[in-house]
Order: sequence, then C-alpha cells, then structure tokens
Amino acid sequence: MIHIHRPVHATLRAGVLGAALAAACGLAHAAPGASPATPVAQYWMDIATFNMMGMDEMPEMAGMGGGMLSGMMNRNSRTGRDGRHAKGVGNFGETRGGGIGRRVDIALYTRDNSAGTSALQQVPAGADLGAAPLHLITPPRESVQAGGDTVELPERPRGRILFYWGCSADIKAGQPRILDMSKLSAQDYAGFMQGRHVADRGARAEAGHAIWPNERENSHITRRASLVGEHTVSGDGVPAGLSFRIDERHDFMPSLKVDSAGDLAASIRVHWQPVDTARAYLLTAMSGGMDGNNAPEMVIWSSSEPPESGFGLLDYISNANIDKWLKERVLLAPSQTECAIPKGIFANSQGAMLQAIAYGDELNLVHPPRPADPKAAWKPEWSVRVRNKSVAMNMLGQENVEMPAQHGRRQRDDDSQGERPSAKKLLKGLFGH
Repeated sequence: MIHIHRPVHATLRAGVLGAALAAACGLAHAAPGASPATPVAQYWMDIATFNMMGMDEMPEMAGMGGGMLSGMMNRNSRTGRDGRHAKGVGNFGETRGGGIGRRVDIALYTRDNSAGTSALQQVPAGADLGAAPLHLITPPRESVQAGGDTVELPERPRGRILFYWGCSADIKAGQPRILDMSKLSAQDYAGFMQGRHVADRGARAEAGHAIWPNERENSHITRRASLVGEHTVSGDGVPAGLSFRIDERHDFMPSLKVDSAGDLAASIRVHWQPVDTARAYLLTAMSGGMDGNNAPEMVIWSSSEPPESGFGLLDYISNANIDKWLKERVLLAPSQTECAIPKGIFANSQGAMLQAIAYGDELNLVHPPRPADPKAAWKPEWSVRVRNKSVAMNMLGQENVEMPAQHGRRQRDDDSQGERPSAKKLLKGLFGH
C-alpha cells in the first residue's frame, strides 16, 4: 500500500481534481455497437494537425532538443479494450495525444484473421509520410499487471472547480457553476456539467489490429506531406480491390492559427484564421491555482452556449454529431472567427491554457455500397473511415511564441521579452520538466 504524505492540495491537484473532472465530463469510452453487416476488412485512418504556441512543425531546440520534446509526447505502449498492452507501436497514437505538426494513425482489421495480420499500403507519390509503401503490422500484446496499490488521502480534500461557458465579454447570469470538493456527492458529479462525449470509432491498437506507424516504421511527416490521391491496401485476409481516393477536403487540415493576447483580468478576444475545410470549432480554457484559503482552485471555460465543458469533445466527431451539436450551439459555426472570454474569470490564475479544435469532414466508404432496397442481401467486402482535425494550444493572454530556430526567424532571448516567458520555459513548464 502506498501512503501519500505530501500536502493535501498537491494530492488534490494531481489526482482528485482530475478524477472529478473526468467523471463530470463523461470521458469514458463507449463500446462499439455491432453493425448489421460486418465487412471482411475494416480500415481506419485518423489525420491530425497540431499547432502549439504558434509552432506547426517540430523545431530544432538548442538546449532542450526536439528529440527530447518528441520523446515526451511519444508513447511506448497502448492498452486496448481487452486490458492488454500493445508493444512495439512506435509513435502510433499521436493523433490522440497531441504534440506539434502532422500526425497519421492507421489501423486494419480483417474478419478472417482476427488474431492479426500484416498488410501493405501503397500511398500517392510524394505523400512524404516517412515511408512508402506503408507496412502495417499487428504488434504483440502482453498482460497488464493488476494494480494493487492504493492512495490514501491524509484528510478530506479541499478545493473547487469553477465552470464558465459561452462567448461573452461579461459573465452571464447563473455562472459559474461551482463544485466544492469538500462536499462531493454523486449528484454533484452528475449535475456539474452536461458532459457530452464521442464514441471511440477510429484507429486504435486493439487486439488483432494491424497498425501504422509501428516499431518497424515510425512516421516522419513534414508540412509538405499530402494524402491526396489513390491508396491501395493489400495483405493476408484483405479482399482484393481495397482501394480508395482521398481528395483535398479530406487531406491534412491547415494549421489552426489562434491568437488570444490580452490581460487575464479583462475580457479576452480570441480570434483565429478560418480553416476552409472545417465543419465547426470549439474552444476551451483552463487554469489552476490557489484560492484565498490556500486550497486548490481550477477554473474551466468553454465556448459552448449551453453549459458544456467540451473536454469530452476535444477529439474527432462524426459528421452527424457535428450537425447536431451545431444546432444545439455547443459547437461554433465554420463561419465564426472570434469568441470573447468573460472578463476576469482567469484574473487570479497563475496562467491559463487555451485549446481550440477545428473539426474536419469525416469520409466513410463501403464496398459494395449498401443497396437501396433494405430487404436486399448485402455482404460488404471492406469499409474505410478517414477522420480529420486541426488542434491549437496556446497560453491564454499571450501572443504565439516564435521558436529561436524556427524557419529562420530571429532569435528572441528572455531579456528581450521582458517578463514574457520564452517558448523554452513555456514548454518545460507545460510538460513538467
């Protein structure tokens, strides 16, 4: 048994607040439902573009090293719904984990090779993904040791979560909602935020799934990369003719450029350059600090018009859900390019992080197509799902930071920026190093 002897506010900040937030936002994954006709082969491709503090490509960072930053963002294992780790995944999974630059995750499942297969994907000339063709392999899986450790809190946790929502220069009536950690109940969790979330429908390192990238081939995707063109997948258990085309609308989305310079004590106007292929947008911001009683306090804001935190939505969303949540004004319209954060909600924070997402159009293909007659027999050979998003993460209230060695821009040191923290310090602070 592990006994925690650090101060209660540290334990609360690291664990209890996070658990409360996850429960309130409804972050649990739903098990996928069975389809009426399961294709012989199912293929998933997740595409993501990440922008962090103005960077949309991994820079060379003197003193810190792009390799070290990449290592902090990489994962060395993935756990599927079977509770087992997939080993040898390389940098697979970065479309979920974030980072800087462009990312692709691919997964393939074949019905007749349920234990796994290997496949070859031919990609368009000049795709520039770091490999061509792509070798999809099924990584080995290992058991996960059941955790027997427990954490004991030295006393009942203290602290609050304050939740604001909506694009407005001033705090709207009825806000904030406050969750007092010293008075928790199941009803508090259920009623704090609506907690919409999206089902897991994309590329995962599940049992029997052949994936790319992997230990054999890691992805090294540059800003020049493009997926436009014909893609052909072949391999053991893969039906002949699994071929599909990706057009410009379903290629890598442009980098989402978001600015939010301003005083945290005032209303901050967040504005962004429109992304032509975006179907909708969502913004969230969060800060952590201490209140006047030296208890942890977390402030959360989202751009949703109804009280929705959005933390369960910072991922891929199906076209149907995008349309639904646009009508409910949970998401921002693709024509919108600015949103005001209410005055003063982050005034007492030591710094706040802003995250924005542009949702792309989801491509769904099946061969042969479903017959128009619902009574007609249908035996699909393969299905393809391609999902897309563009994500930006910035320090709220600050201009995007230019990296010292990024694309020939002039170097900025700490002295020239006054009290504004350098990009290196921001990144180190963000990742806790």
